[in-house]
Amino acid sequence: MAKTTFDHVTQWVFDLDHTLYPPKNRLFDQIEIKMTNYVMQTLGLSRKRSNQLRNDYWYTYGTTLSGLMKEHSIDPDPFLYNVHQIDFSVLEPASSLGKAIAKLNGRKIVYTNGTAAYAQDVLNALGIRPVFDALYGIEDANYLPKPEPCAFENIFKKDGINPQHAAMFEDDPRNLVVPKSFGMRTVLVAQSDVQKPDHVDFVTTDLTNFLRQIVKACP
Repeated sequence: MAKTTFDHVTQWVFDLDHTLYPPKNRLFDQIEIKMTNYVMQTLGLSRKRSNQLRNDYWYTYGTTLSGLMKEHSIDPDPFLYNVHQIDFSVLEPASSLGKAIAKLNGRKIVYTNGTAAYAQDVLNALGIRPVFDALYGIEDANYLPKPEPCAFENIFKKDGINPQHAAMFEDDPRNLVVPKSFGMRTVLVAQSDVQKPDHVDFVTTDLTNFLRQIVKACP
C-alpha cells in the first residue's frame, strides 16, 4: 500500500452488515426470514412469492424496504422495527477490529441501510461501539437507501463529511459507485478474492489487517 494512499483521509465511513462482521455469523439470515414473514403478513402472499419479492426488491431498489415503499406504500417504521428484533448473541466479539479502527486518524462513523438502533445493537454485541463517533441508519437518509446518490448526500451533509478527505468501506460494490464519484477512497470488503471493479480502489478479505496496514502507512 502506497504511503500516500490514505494519509489525506480524516473521515472514515463504514458499512455495517458483512463489513464489520462476517456472513458466517448468519445474523442477516434472521433478518431475511423476518422480512419474508412481514411481506407475507402485510401483502397476503405465499412464503415462496414473499421471499422472491424480498430478494427482487433488494436487487432492484437497493433494499427490500425501498421496494415495498415504492410498490406498496408501506409504512417504513413498523417494518424496520419488526425485522430487527433478532438474536445478536450469534455475533463474536471483534476486539482486534475495534482496536484497528480506533487507531485510524480522524472521525469514524457507521452508515447502514438498517436503522441506527440496529447498528447500536450490532456494535454492542461486537464490543466495538465506543470506537465510532456516530451511527447513521436509513431513517437518517429520509428512508432512501444506498446506493441512491441522495442517500449519501443526506448522510454526508448531516455528518459534515468532506468526500475529498474520506474513505468508505463496504461489502456491496454497488454502494461504492457514488462515494467514488464524490472523490472518496473506496474499499470493498469481500469474503473471497474477487476481481476489483473500476470504481473500487482496494479489495480486502481481512478488514482488520487492512486497517493495520493503513495505520502503518500513514504518518
